[in-house]
Amino acid sequence: MIVLTGGGTGGHLAVVSAVKEALNAKGIKPFFIGSDYGQDRAWFGKDSGFIDKIFLPNRGVMNRKGLGRLFSLLNNARLTMKTRKSLSVLGVKAVFSAGGYAAAPAAIAAASLKIPLVIHEQNAVSGALNRRLKPFCKAFYSSFDPLSPCKDYPVKRAFFEKARVRSKIDAVMFIGGSQGSEAINKFAMSVAPSLTELGVKIIHQCGRAGFEEARSFYEANGITAEVFDFDPNIVDRMARADFAVARAGAGTLFELCANGLPALFVPYPLAAGNHQMANAKYLSQRELGWCVEESRLSPEVLFNILPLDLSDISEQLAKEIRYGGAISIAERLLALRKGAK
Repeated sequence: MIVLTGGGTGGHLAVVSAVKEALNAKGIKPFFIGSDYGQDRAWFGKDSGFIDKIFLPNRGVMNRKGLGRLFSLLNNARLTMKTRKSLSVLGVKAVFSAGGYAAAPAAIAAASLKIPLVIHEQNAVSGALNRRLKPFCKAFYSSFDPLSPCKDYPVKRAFFEKARVRSKIDAVMFIGGSQGSEAINKFAMSVAPSLTELGVKIIHQCGRAGFEEARSFYEANGITAEVFDFDPNIVDRMARADFAVARAGAGTLFELCANGLPALFVPYPLAAGNHQMANAKYLSQRELGWCVEESRLSPEVLFNILPLDLSDISEQLAKEIRYGGAISIAERLLALRKGAK
C-alpha cells in the first residue's frame, strides 16, 4: 500500500493529483489521507483514482495564536496517533507527502514508524513541516533545490500537451490561486473596461468568496468575461489565454511554465516566509516573467506589457520544466514499496 498525503490548498493538492495520476498509469491506486478543511474533499472526494481516502479534522498551526494554536497542536498530536494505527493496519510500505497542514498526521506518523517517507517541497522557501521532516525522509524533491534528485515539478501531462507559443496577447487570465485573491479580483475589474476596448478577452478565476461580486460587475458593465470560482481542470482555460496575472504559488508558476504562458506575478504578501516572492523572482530575475508587489500593482504595469512580443519568453518558459516529475516520484515510491533503500 502506498499513501499520498498533503493538502489544504490547491498547490499541495495539485502535486498529490499528479503523483496519483502517475501511479494510476502504472496500475496502482494509492490511499489518500487529507483534511476535512480546505479543498481536499472537493478535489478528491469523488476521485476513483484512489483505492480509498480519509479526511481528518485537522487545521493549520502556524497561522493560529494562543489557545487556537494550542488546540491545533493537541488535535494534530491526537490525529497522528490515530493515523499511526491506520498505517500499521493498512500495511503501508511508503508514504508521499506534498506538505501543508493536511499532511502532518500521516507524514509524522510515517516518520515515527520508520515507514519510507518521500517529500515534495513546492516552494523556494520550505514549509515548516517539510523542513522538520526532511532529515527523516528517503527523498526530498524540490524544483528550487539544486541537490534535488529530480528538479521537474509534478505537473499533469495536459499542461504540456496543450502548450503553445504566445506572441500576441488576445486573452488575459487572472488567477488568484485556489482560494481566490481579493487584490487580483479588484485589479481585474479595474482593467476590464480598458481590456475590452482593446479587444482582449478576459478569463477570471476569482475564488468562491469573490465570485458573485465579479459576476455581477461584468454583467452590470456589459463586459463579456469567462468567470469561475474554482476548476481543478484549469488547464483548458489556461490554454486559451495568452498572458496571466497570477499569484506566485509554485504549482501555478510551473503550470504556467509547462503551458508556455507568460505572467505578471503578484505574490501574496502574507505567505509564510514570503515564499511566493521567492518563487516569482526565480523567473523574473531571469527575465522570464514580471513580478510586482501587491501594493505597487497598477494598470500601467499591465498595459506596458501588453504590446510586447512574448514569443521568446513563452518558448523559454516551456524549457524550464520537462514532463516526468510525477513519474520520477511514483517510481521512487514503487521502489520503496519493494524494499529499496
